[in-house]
Amino acid sequence: MLALLLVLLIILVLFGAGFALHILWWVALAVLVLWLLGFVVRGASGSGRARWYRW
Repeated sequence: MLALLLVLLIILVLFGAGFALHILWWVALAVLVLWLLGFVVRGASGSGRARWYRW
């Protein structure tokens, strides 16, 4: 019985980690798109040292 509970706990943890990693991949993709969009916006502005971000 203890082994069954341990296996179920491991499955639950791995499923939760897999779901979290799946969400993190989508977040990373969104950040990459925004980063690339920043290059486009900065390139279209024309001024050499202009930044599209404040930091």
